[in-house]
Amino acid sequence: MHHRTREDSLHGPPYGLSERTAHKVREALEGRRRGAALLLPLAGPAVIVSVAYMDPGNFATNIQAGARYGYTLLWVVLLANLVAMLFQALSAKLGIVTGCNLAQLCRVHLSAPLVWLLWVVSEIAAMATDLAEFLGGAIGLALLLHLPLLAGMAVTALITYALLFFERAGFRPLELVIGTLVGVIGVCYLLELFIAPVDWGGVLKHLATPRLPDTQAVTIAVGIVGATIMPHALFLHSGLTQARVQPRDDNERRRLVRFSNIEVAIALSFAGLINMAMVIMAAAAFHLGHADIAEIGTAWHTLAPLFGMAAASIFLVSLIASGLSSSVVGTLAGQMIMQGFVGFQIPLWLRRVVTMAPSFAVVGLGVNATEALVVSQVVLSFALPFPMAALVWFTSRRDVMGAWRSGPVLAWLAVLGAVAVLALNALLLLQTFGVRVPGLA
Repeated sequence: MHHRTREDSLHGPPYGLSERTAHKVREALEGRRRGAALLLPLAGPAVIVSVAYMDPGNFATNIQAGARYGYTLLWVVLLANLVAMLFQALSAKLGIVTGCNLAQLCRVHLSAPLVWLLWVVSEIAAMATDLAEFLGGAIGLALLLHLPLLAGMAVTALITYALLFFERAGFRPLELVIGTLVGVIGVCYLLELFIAPVDWGGVLKHLATPRLPDTQAVTIAVGIVGATIMPHALFLHSGLTQARVQPRDDNERRRLVRFSNIEVAIALSFAGLINMAMVIMAAAAFHLGHADIAEIGTAWHTLAPLFGMAAASIFLVSLIASGLSSSVVGTLAGQMIMQGFVGFQIPLWLRRVVTMAPSFAVVGLGVNATEALVVSQVVLSFALPFPMAALVWFTSRRDVMGAWRSGPVLAWLAVLGAVAVLALNALLLLQTFGVRVPGLA
């Protein structure tokens, strides 16, 4: 069942734990820890991955969704988050059971042309991801510090490099830093909900009422899906769990999978609530009277006169925390994808330079930054079916997962989730080529 021996290059990046943390994990697996002391040493992978579900791409799509359509598209956020939970749980289980990440298994089990195709698609997705993350952090810093956008990008780059140095001290310190930034985002949006006047009846109604009012809503809905279920997150989660701790028997493996599922449910529920809070805040603040707001900068400038500088500043702090944390995670995921598919990696600093280049190009060419964010999320949504299909296939195979393969119900739920994403993509393609879709204005 373990594929590490298939070839030496299957060993992934050093995402394991320090001896002290590994000892605590071992105590948890042996039943010698209880309560929070049981879960805390095992927490980390889903928290890291949850950053992908509240990155600046989410800010851009969620602001547009709330401003233009009020609470109408909240059901899309809920659907995307439920599908994300399922697929992140599958990705984590894949790493725990096989000792390999998704990209490595693709290289071992798929034909060479298909591996190269998947790698190219994944690299494009990684660049689109980094565009959103890096630009988002830079926009926040530029607005908060009153800097030109290019200067904000330079500051973001320096802070990102500094955060990446935490990995040299072991992966646990980096997990704690990113977990802290995730907490900052959550606190900021909790405060925003207390400031903005929310119609909670409308919130509950539209969470349970699927509706796409017009073709522009389709574009934003696809952007929400692309910003929520991130291709690089599906690769990354399996890599974070593959080397974290080696289970010694099936009982320990079963406990690890169960603890992983609990962490995924908690971390992604938190991320989903933050995403919903973004839409709710934008709907409450902008839908009546400011529905044309489509840019992060405009949203910030409008928040100040509506609810005061405190609301505007809290919004920027959450955006900066989101951009910095997700940019670090995106760089790590890109490194894992490259090593998994083609068997080599480049230094993290060089990886960071390569993935930052499109962001500087976009700003240098004068492209609207927020529009670039939204388009990047649509690109991600088109790249998403590839890793989703691979994940469903591998986790359903007995020769890969053994007794841990997905049962019929779980496999069909995963297929339905993937089909839902493909259906939204198909709607966008039809719209792009001028094909009239019944029910859409």
